[in-house]
Amino acid sequence: MYDLVLRGGTVIDPSQGLRGQLDVAVEGGHIAEVTAEIDTTGAKRVIDISGRTVTPGLIDLHAHVFEGVNEAGVQPDLAGVRAGVTTIVDAGSSGAATFAAFPRHILPHNATEVLPFLHICQTGLATNPDIIAAASIDLDATLRVVAEHKGLIRGIKARMVSPALDILGMEMPRLAKRAARESHLPLMVHIGDTQKRYRSDVIRELLPMLEPGDIVTHLFTANPGGVVDGGGRLVPEARELIDRGVWLDAAHGRLNFGFDVARRVLDQGLVPHCISTDLTVPGRRATVHSLVEMMGRFLGLGFTLDQVIGMCTVNPARVLGEQERLGSLAVGRQADISVLDVRQGDWVVYDTVGEGMRISQALVPVLTVKRGQVFEAEWGPHAWGWEPAGYLAP
Repeated sequence: MYDLVLRGGTVIDPSQGLRGQLDVAVEGGHIAEVTAEIDTTGAKRVIDISGRTVTPGLIDLHAHVFEGVNEAGVQPDLAGVRAGVTTIVDAGSSGAATFAAFPRHILPHNATEVLPFLHICQTGLATNPDIIAAASIDLDATLRVVAEHKGLIRGIKARMVSPALDILGMEMPRLAKRAARESHLPLMVHIGDTQKRYRSDVIRELLPMLEPGDIVTHLFTANPGGVVDGGGRLVPEARELIDRGVWLDAAHGRLNFGFDVARRVLDQGLVPHCISTDLTVPGRRATVHSLVEMMGRFLGLGFTLDQVIGMCTVNPARVLGEQERLGSLAVGRQADISVLDVRQGDWVVYDTVGEGMRISQALVPVLTVKRGQVFEAEWGPHAWGWEPAGYLAP
């Protein structure tokens, strides 16, 4: 009857306002039924997941998985289906000169769905720093590569960092915006200068450039150029973003997330639409280990489990224009499913400036279903598994 039935879990699907103990059936790579006590007669595979939480497949809106081309690129399945995540947006690891390696060497060899953005810098993040001269950007080449890979490239990426802004100033994001507009794609902009070299009010020149569908990533950065001023107040231009249809992403990253900034931004009414990792090899060695661990940090900041799941499923699906395929367990949607263990305990997690925060809930991936295929979670990024560092007795 069915290819797969997940039996006995607690389904949480914010796209449908669905919450309860329900079974999920999969047939032909799509969701076939979500209801209590599905008849499993004739089912090819039945997995008992009693006590677990079942969600639409988690989507990481900002990671770097250009493995083997960029030094910092994480192996996609390590960050994806083996970590509870079904879809990853590669946020500009490649540029016009390097993108061809994605369809040739990355996408065919991984089960995780990777949706790449194209960096406005020709070499993407294969060089560090990325933009080292005006010639680092070739607008014509960027537009040509997008056209050659129409439907695969999902957006343009620009990073508001030094030395790019020292060399090109605001012409850099203007060129990126032009590439996005002419390609009919969204622009994702990294805010927060990790080198701490440019003036902090550059954000006020950037934000008015953004249009509906564009994405601001690193919303909670503690670096200069973020959405709060020196007094901890939101810059006026940031308050207008949601009303203007700009998406807000709280990518953590190795250097771009502060708990104090997060609280200030949230207290002033600006709430991100999405949670993401900005996962890299160096980040995985430091503070960013998985999307599920980032979700636990948002539970610690006061979000509910349902809100956190929505920020990693239906919301990023909408950002990508994929809400009819991803981010939901509605019948007929692609069978992307994440099964998680919600654990109670006492942990301390740290932001990128070293501030600790105590949390009492952590999420651990159990298994992932991608297009109907089942993947078990790997052991985890820590020597003890998936739970955060600083574990104390529950």
